[in-house]
Amino acid sequence: MVKIAVLIRKLLYLMHCFIYKSLKKDYLYLYIVKRDDFSKVPDALVNSLGKMEFVMDLTLSPERKLAREDAGKVIESLKEQGFFVQLPPQKETQ
Repeated sequence: MVKIAVLIRKLLYLMHCFIYKSLKKDYLYLYIVKRDDFSKVPDALVNSLGKMEFVMDLTLSPERKLAREDAGKVIESLKEQGFFVQLPPQKETQ
């Protein structure tokens, strides 16, 4: 019974998403909940990102390792706002 409860808890935190890259800005990615549905993304943001290209779909869990983001933070944003923007890495100043 405990194993079932743990499995159910994990399933509640899974989030399937679709990832697009901006063709206008290098290393800028947009995660959304539904493929090709940018309706949750503010128009001003969509316009600033320029043309977007689909990269992949992914099922996230809080434990999943992402290259530059915390998966829990991405899941939270997807649930609350319907999108998440991964900004390019900041250039180091010397």
